[in-house]
Amino acid sequence: MKSALTPNRQFVVSWTTASSLYEKSKSSKEQKKKQKVIQVKEIKFRPGTDDGDYQVKLRSLVRFLEDGDKAKITLRFRGREMAHQQIGMEVLTRVRDDLSELAVVESFPTKIEGRQMIMVLAPKKKQ
Repeated sequence: MKSALTPNRQFVVSWTTASSLYEKSKSSKEQKKKQKVIQVKEIKFRPGTDDGDYQVKLRSLVRFLEDGDKAKITLRFRGREMAHQQIGMEVLTRVRDDLSELAVVESFPTKIEGRQMIMVLAPKKKQ
């Protein structure tokens, strides 16, 4: 804001500058309101996850993807489950196939990392 001292010793403020600054800040606040922050939500599976639990976790994944968030599926192996990694791959493939209409696979695990496999799904773009 520009200000000058007049002969009467009063401040004169340039309202054009002040109003333009106000309008810029107002428009930037409006743009921030319209933005959506994408979060990564995580669901944990096990190779022996039964059908009822699987359906509950799948509903949660559907809700996350419909809200526009990414979904991280972690498949944990414990004990002797490490010897049967193909069962874990079948679980991840089943999740991928069940959510093929809603999601795109960003990363599909090719090998095991430590004691877990991680798959990341992103929601499909709306047309």
